[in-house]
Parts: sequence; structure tokens; C-alpha cells
Amino acid sequence: MLDRFDSLLRAHGHSFTLRQVLPKVLPAGAAAGSLTPDGARLLDPTGTMRPGIPFCPPEGDAGTGMVATNSVAPRTGNVSAGTSVFAMAVLERPLSRVYPEIDMVATPAGAPTAMVHCNTCTPDLDAWVHVLGEAAAAAGAELDTTALYTLLYRKALEAEPDCGGLIACNYYSGEPVTGMPGGRPLLVRRPDSRLTLANLMRAHLYAAMATLKLGMDILTGPEQVALDRLTGHGGLFKVEGVAQRLMASALDVPVAVMDTAGEGGPWGMALLAAYAVNKAPGESLTDYLSQRVFSNVRDHCITPDPNDRAGFAAFLEQYRAALEAERAAVNAL
Repeated sequence: MLDRFDSLLRAHGHSFTLRQVLPKVLPAGAAAGSLTPDGARLLDPTGTMRPGIPFCPPEGDAGTGMVATNSVAPRTGNVSAGTSVFAMAVLERPLSRVYPEIDMVATPAGAPTAMVHCNTCTPDLDAWVHVLGEAAAAAGAELDTTALYTLLYRKALEAEPDCGGLIACNYYSGEPVTGMPGGRPLLVRRPDSRLTLANLMRAHLYAAMATLKLGMDILTGPEQVALDRLTGHGGLFKVEGVAQRLMASALDVPVAVMDTAGEGGPWGMALLAAYAVNKAPGESLTDYLSQRVFSNVRDHCITPDPNDRAGFAAFLEQYRAALEAERAAVNAL
């Protein structure tokens, strides 16, 4: 593709090539320059900011999420779950072919990594928590945000494993994994479905991870990607032990959550900056994180529960069927 672009440049009389214009790709820890005296004066005319501040190669959410969860070695992975959700799996070998549902990226050190990204995770769940909080407030039970989320998330653990037949589809926008062109949040149930608060909350938690599961099935199925465990971080995991337990069973892989689970990209970027400044000669990013950052960080790992796993499988079967209703709603509304 670079060669094709360069041929177009030549055809239009340009002497430069695209390779000369594109920035050089740098791995984690590489020197990317430093703040010049002119740059310091431009940013801070008062002179308080001093030149010489090192620049580390920038990373997007994918790379910083891997670093924030110490998921940069093969067979490790992480799930970042907030407004959107994505799972990263560091591969032992390249995928056999291209999958439209899977993005190929790399760890900050350059190892091949498969990414399943879904556009919507918690917005519909948050909306239901908000409306249930309004109902509680109307009844005179004022709860702060943390108490409200804790109450409702933990209620989901009392639900039937298959959510009593309730199906939630949380799409606020289109989803490439399922080929959905738009989003219409739906709650679908049959007349004999059991509408309880616990089932409602579990259905919305399941919905937040259902499309992710469909994408991960490509990796663990046709590609036989093996993961020892996933590390979760982001807002979905702030209520201890709830989304973590359900996701472990949904994805059928142990899910660990660290003390820093509520942190994300900024924490990972700070660690990459620290690595660039403090790494020893020849010290890899994997060794730096494992031995100098996370050696004393406490985490809690939950393995899949057979009952939850069977319940989510039943939910997912109905979820797949309900996508026809979702598609009809997108086309009609």
C-alpha cells in the first residue's frame, strides 16, 4: 500500500515518498526526544517549565490498558470495561487469517495482540441504575452513587443464572462484531419470563459483555488462542466481585482484578513514562512491570462458575435470537 501511494505521488510530480513523511515507529522505552528551550517557552512563557523533559512514545487506550494490567506477555490479556469494552489477547503466534471482527494491534514492546472491541458496554446499564435510583429517591431512600451501584450490582448475584428469560440488548450505536448498523437499547421478555430486580440487573450486566463474548469466540474457537487469565479494569469492575465473577463465566477464563482496577489509560501511560526514564540497560518491559511495578500489587482472581457459565450460555442463545429484534428496531426507529 505504501508503494501504491508513492506511485500516485510520482504520477502527480511529487519527489518525496510516504515513508519519508510518516513518523518512525518506536517501541516502549525508546528515546522519543525531549522538550526544547523553544518548546518550553511556547508552552509556558513564565519560564517555570524547564527544557529537557523526556517524551515517551504515546500510546492509545489499547497499549496503556495492557500496561496498566501487566498484560504484555503471551497468553495474558486484559478487559477494559467502561463506556465501551475491549479485550486484548497477547498471541503466541499470528492469526491464520484476517477477521473483520478482530483488530490486530501490538503491545507497546511490539508483540502481536488480537483485540475485540465493542462500542457499547455500560451506558444502558448506567441508565437503568439511574432510573432505579430515582425510584428509590421518590420512596425516600436517598443513596449516593457508590451505594446505589453496590446495592444493584450485588442484587444481580441473587438472580437466576439465565436471568429468568429476560434479554437486554445494550446497543447505543452500531456494533461491527454483530454487523449491526445502529443501536437501539432494548429489554425483551416473554410473558412467562420472570421480571425481578435481580434478573433485570443480571440481564443488563450480561448484555454489557455479550457482544464481547461473540468476538472472543473467534479467538478461542477457530484460532485456538489460549489465555491463562484476563485482568479486568475500568468502571464495570469497581463493585468488587460482581462483574468479575460474571465475566469469568461468560468468557470461560479466569478473570483477575487488581487493587488498581478503577484506573486505566492514564495509569498505564505513567508506567510507560517511568519505564522510559528508569529502565535498566536491556531490561524488557515485561520484566520491568513484573519485577518493579506489580510484584507487590494484590489481585483477586475468580474462576468460571459452572452454574453461571451454563446460565450465560442460555442467555447468549436468546441474545443471538433477539438481535433480529434489535436489527428491526434499528431499521424502524
